[in-house]
Amino acid sequence: MRNPLEDGFEQARAVADAVLFEGYVLYPYRASSAKNQMRWQFGVLVPPAWTATGGEHAVQRTECLLEPRGGDRLHAELRFLHVRRRTVERLGADGAYTEVPELELPDRVLVPWDEGHEERVLIHAPLAELTEDQAADRAVRFDLPAATEYEPVTDTEGRTLGRLVRRRHRLSGELRPHVEELPGPYRVLRLTVSVHNTTADTADAGTSRDAALAHSMIGTHLLLGVPGGRFLSMTDPPEWARPAVASCRNNHTWPVLAGPPGAVDIMLSSPIILEDHPALADESPGPLYDATEIDEILSLRTAALTEREKREARGTDARAAEVVDLVDSMPEAVRERLHGAIRGLREVTGDDDVMSRDRAAAQVPGTGPTAPEPGLSLPEGPGHPWWDPAQDPEAEEVPATVVIDGEAVRAGSRVLLRPGARRSDAQDAFLFGRHATVEAVVGDLDGETHLAVVVDDDPGTDVRRAQGRFLYFKPDEVAPLKEAP
Repeated sequence: MRNPLEDGFEQARAVADAVLFEGYVLYPYRASSAKNQMRWQFGVLVPPAWTATGGEHAVQRTECLLEPRGGDRLHAELRFLHVRRRTVERLGADGAYTEVPELELPDRVLVPWDEGHEERVLIHAPLAELTEDQAADRAVRFDLPAATEYEPVTDTEGRTLGRLVRRRHRLSGELRPHVEELPGPYRVLRLTVSVHNTTADTADAGTSRDAALAHSMIGTHLLLGVPGGRFLSMTDPPEWARPAVASCRNNHTWPVLAGPPGAVDIMLSSPIILEDHPALADESPGPLYDATEIDEILSLRTAALTEREKREARGTDARAAEVVDLVDSMPEAVRERLHGAIRGLREVTGDDDVMSRDRAAAQVPGTGPTAPEPGLSLPEGPGHPWWDPAQDPEAEEVPATVVIDGEAVRAGSRVLLRPGARRSDAQDAFLFGRHATVEAVVGDLDGETHLAVVVDDDPGTDVRRAQGRFLYFKPDEVAPLKEAP
């Protein structure tokens, strides 16, 4: 029978892999790409000797709250990448190997590259043995010694053309778990797990970040599980636990509930901010390793690579080769699934086929997503905002006119845009000083009044009016213009 905790860990690992390999190899997936010259952005723990000059950290600390209930044992899994420096050597006629910048094969072009090898460190310990008196005895120390590996490179007929040389530098570390019972009416434990890079005698690590990375833990994160126990959400805790949650100290990590929705016995401590119970999109065909993973764009652009570029990507890294092969073999139906998913509607309706349902409903008059809800009278025709809370019968009445600098401003008035610095975004910087026409005075659900406007010299004004998609400003962000329209 399968272990439920392992099922939850497996789902959490799938999400964690997106963290572990975030930015591992960025599109266009080639070592020669400029963006791949600066890698390893998240969860980097460097040797202590390098922290003073490099701006990185040697320790990662996770603190979270746990109601032990029926749970009495902690299962922890530390995961990280360890860099392996790969060089390429060609076999000469004299039988000697010579390092080269690339080795061209029919299906790929091999180049030097820093590979990331996944490492795991496990803890299985009774909670009773992680108290202050015994925690030091439960620390787990690990040491990965320096090593060199050789992989022959052969042609289609099995003849050796060269070899790949992978060098791993020494890396040592320590995992320190600790529990402390908090005072109060509920039995709650504060679980602390700190991860330390303890690598010493790394004189070369002080010369540059690139050198230090060879002795570093990369993409460092933790999976924590207490079967029978209940972790408390650190982002949305129960009201009674908020003071205790606020007192927890997390350094360079962000713990969230993990596993399937509703699971409370698994926590993922990630080097980037996540929500509780994070999950990969159902539409995603596989890992693309490019930060936010905009699957459709990356897939289409990968498909547009030339054959030479694909060969270089395949020779850059085994994971990059998998991406190229994935895109090349992707059925059209899978590619279609990457386009147009509306996550918000699924959360509200619970309908996994909301897109196809809406397409079908659009063929029937009076149905589909544009049909008004009962009791809600929506304006018809052009010139109305597509979103107007004032049309809600229960909303507060919005005046048709507002007074600005002693002048009455209403639909049809012309104004000078002067968005305030406190609310400006990048677009506002381009709109400052432009002339605009007020299309409507509207209110929001907070009782605030806004002016819906179109910019006078905007070539898309007709389209905006037809669709009711306007720009919105508060009354103190515009000034009336007195000249006639």
